[in-house]
Amino acid sequence: MTTRPRLGDETLDQLPDTVARPSYDRSTLTPGIVHLGVGGFHRAHEAMYLDRLMEDGRDHDWAVVGVGTMPGDVRMRDALKGQDCLYTLVIKHPDGTLEPRVIGCLVDYLFAPDDPEAVLAAMVDPRVRVVSLTITEGGYHVNQVTGRFDPGDTALQADLDSPGTPRSAFGFVTEALRRRRAAGAEPFTVMSCDNLPGNGDVARDMIGAFAALQDDRSPGGEPLAPWLAEHVAFPNSMVDRITPVTSQEDITALAEQFGVEDAWPVVCEPFTQWVLEDHFPTGRPAFEEAGAQVVEDVVPYELMKLRLLNASHQALCYLGYLSGYRYVHEVCQDPLFVDFLLGYMEHEGAPTLPEVPGVDLDAYRRELIDRFANPEVRDTLARLCAESSDRIPKWLVPVIRHNLEHGGRIDSSALVVASWARYAEGVDEQGQPIEVVDRFKDTVMAAAARQREEPLAFLQDESFFGDLRHDERFTTAYLGFLRSLHDKGARATLEDHVNG
Repeated sequence: MTTRPRLGDETLDQLPDTVARPSYDRSTLTPGIVHLGVGGFHRAHEAMYLDRLMEDGRDHDWAVVGVGTMPGDVRMRDALKGQDCLYTLVIKHPDGTLEPRVIGCLVDYLFAPDDPEAVLAAMVDPRVRVVSLTITEGGYHVNQVTGRFDPGDTALQADLDSPGTPRSAFGFVTEALRRRRAAGAEPFTVMSCDNLPGNGDVARDMIGAFAALQDDRSPGGEPLAPWLAEHVAFPNSMVDRITPVTSQEDITALAEQFGVEDAWPVVCEPFTQWVLEDHFPTGRPAFEEAGAQVVEDVVPYELMKLRLLNASHQALCYLGYLSGYRYVHEVCQDPLFVDFLLGYMEHEGAPTLPEVPGVDLDAYRRELIDRFANPEVRDTLARLCAESSDRIPKWLVPVIRHNLEHGGRIDSSALVVASWARYAEGVDEQGQPIEVVDRFKDTVMAAAARQREEPLAFLQDESFFGDLRHDERFTTAYLGFLRSLHDKGARATLEDHVNG
């Protein structure tokens, strides 16, 4: 049995020449960014851009201190701290080629429950000028009906009562800003990297609302919310790179083919895109020198991605799963599904978009199919089906609303919603259980369980669908598809739709 040294600063020079690694001196790096929510996407995206800059000999004062606030982040802490916060990013090319690179821009990782004060100290450090976020779509606590802040989360409530000992991402951001203000230090910029329309605006509004509630509960102190609104920047961004969950097979392949013992590498597709609003009063890395697009207005690019790529993911995942597929590339190598996805994008998604400067939308749609069909990425349908209650309302419902208001097509979108409703019943077409993963799992599955007797039961939750259940044009299409999914199954329903 071959024994290989674990990845770390002392073993970098032992790696084979086939593994790219930092040529820069990591001991000279200083922190400029604290990142909350260090998962696969951050490590395949923002961190990769920073590593590119550092490899080019610049921005060595923009290293990252990673922070985890959730119980599951213990595993990330143990993996990264055990290898000097190094990890391997493996690009999976469609021809089977693997392209590994060790990323070196992460200089520390803090698990917040271990030492909240250490996290606050890192965020208050005046060298830190950006706090970036990948806290998932649900981490912004937006009420889907009102669009306002929902403070119901247990950790948020604890932070409202005891702001000096935060537990949540919002709690850490507000307390760190409060301490920076008290110390006379400039506020950091808050940079959201999550898949949300207007992610910076959402972060500003929700964190601002949270700060206002804290102010209300501590009336004796100087209020933070007005100061935050005036002085803290929240740039919008659009982020794109397919980053599936790392499997044991990925870990084994990296070790056997390249001699890298990495407790938690990241795998991703070759494609990457980052469109970033240039709004950083206290400075930023030169992201444009690493391939990002720094622009005045992110909205057109953001809507393109959310309504074409992200909504197409939802269009393929439930129908694909119910048809017997388990991987995205399997679905997107099936001509029936390709026709369906291209039809949705051309006739329903694209008509809702403003002009996207410099982008050929037809070429973009075709490129999406090619990306989805990459057999090496092995992105699972289960991953795309997860947390649908955070995704469908943000990615697909706006498309439906726009097309209803403007007389556009809505049939493909109605089929997607019906397929989610059928999937949420928790049993596939062979009678096998489906593991529904959703923070509103009980609500979603309870509605799906009633829909054979109450056909519109799934649409009744206005926090997901607003008033769509009252729109006759939409409900007629939706009910027809739901009936067909029950009577004929997913593939036959899709064939009728595509060929009809």
